[in-house]
Amino acid sequence: MTFFGLSFFVLVLFYFFTVYSKPIGGHLRNMESFIQAVQQVEDSNPGVSPLALVRALRRTAGHDDAMTIHYLGASQNLTDAEVLESAILNISSFSFFDKAIHHIMTDYGEERGVVLAPDGTTVALAPLLIGIESGLKAKMEGTPAVGIFPLTLGRTLGLSFLSLQDLPPSNRLGPNGCWDNVDQPKLFKLSWAATLATDAVINGGMDGVILGTDFSNLPPLEQPRALSEVLKGYYSFVLHEGQGLDAVTDHVSPRRREVSRSILEPLDLHSQVMETLALVWKLEKTEWIALDTGVGKAVKDGLEAFVHKYWDCPQIIPRCQWGAKPYQSTPIPLSPPLEFLYVHHTYEPSSPCLNFPNCSRNMRAMQRFHQEDRGWNDIGYSFVVGSDGYVYEGRGWNHLGTHTRGHNSDGYGVSIIGNYTATLPSRHATDLLRHRLARCAVNGGFLVANFTIHGHRQVVSYTSCPGDAFFSEIRSWEHFRET
Repeated sequence: MTFFGLSFFVLVLFYFFTVYSKPIGGHLRNMESFIQAVQQVEDSNPGVSPLALVRALRRTAGHDDAMTIHYLGASQNLTDAEVLESAILNISSFSFFDKAIHHIMTDYGEERGVVLAPDGTTVALAPLLIGIESGLKAKMEGTPAVGIFPLTLGRTLGLSFLSLQDLPPSNRLGPNGCWDNVDQPKLFKLSWAATLATDAVINGGMDGVILGTDFSNLPPLEQPRALSEVLKGYYSFVLHEGQGLDAVTDHVSPRRREVSRSILEPLDLHSQVMETLALVWKLEKTEWIALDTGVGKAVKDGLEAFVHKYWDCPQIIPRCQWGAKPYQSTPIPLSPPLEFLYVHHTYEPSSPCLNFPNCSRNMRAMQRFHQEDRGWNDIGYSFVVGSDGYVYEGRGWNHLGTHTRGHNSDGYGVSIIGNYTATLPSRHATDLLRHRLARCAVNGGFLVANFTIHGHRQVVSYTSCPGDAFFSEIRSWEHFRET
């Protein structure tokens, strides 16, 4: 099959098309606004079940393609959705739902149908809601939740892998992007040309897998909580100082990668995606596509890229998202793979940051100090780890940092926000650095496999960084070497 033919089929099937219009304003496109609109419907319809609500939202959005109907039934044939849709249509939040759920790309590089979550990540609502509906349907009917993976991730991944077979596997996924204003988000622009599986779509798919599975696993006699309550618990949680994510036992959005991995990795993902594609082609009467001998390899290569990018690697908050100022000169390129990982603490800010607004504020303050007081071209670190569950991009993988005098070109400088002279960072923050970011660097070709970890103080004599307590901790890590 030709690239054009398959791409056209994919786009029509998935309602993923380009519209030739200028970016528009309107409602704030954040998760809080969406949850508030959901709660408004719930308040207007006391006792409404979450399954009836998500069915009504699907009906409102017109998401009744053949595969969705196969697993969930046609929304126009579900009487509870029809009754509730009237309520949605008669309240002011309809216009928000109408725009919020439709996933559309524009010729200006804008991605619509996505919202900014409180943790700083961007989520497509359609795969989130379809995963929740799949889990609720299974719960209420007492049947296996067989549609969750195909509807949330399986179809999207498979079609994205196939539609871009001529590109390297890593380029068949993503990209991420940035909001025009994280406090008043209205427009989300992608970093480069979109695939079917943008980061927001994958985030929404992983969240749909997690919450859908949670619903489907409820005990038989336990009734599901209201949809707005579930979404608040997952996205709008509060972390407390001294505990952070270490004390959280519920599923929350910063853990989407590790939790979705624990759910999906036991499955044979290659077989799951291939079976999903076979179903898509059967329903669309295009089974001849399966005759393409490259399908299996495209899926295999694509899944390897998916596992690396979205499971092995931590979520990295890009510079544009935390509000970085431009580099003040021309960045100097590195020549990876490098041999060293230099561990720091920020000292100032001295307290761990526990949410996206505070971590972003800390990043801006450090960049301002490094540029204005130290006279450096940019924030010095390659990456910075917050206690909110995320890594923040500094100089990144490809540009020379200013973090370890005399050794900046030898390795990456990674700092955890906080003063760890007498106390340790949270276990989750240290795991992000020690395991997730390091593995991501090795698998991505940025660090050599036998890389060396040094504390800042080991190679720069005038500093106690990364603090006495933290340095004692890293001395027990694999890859640590004495000087």
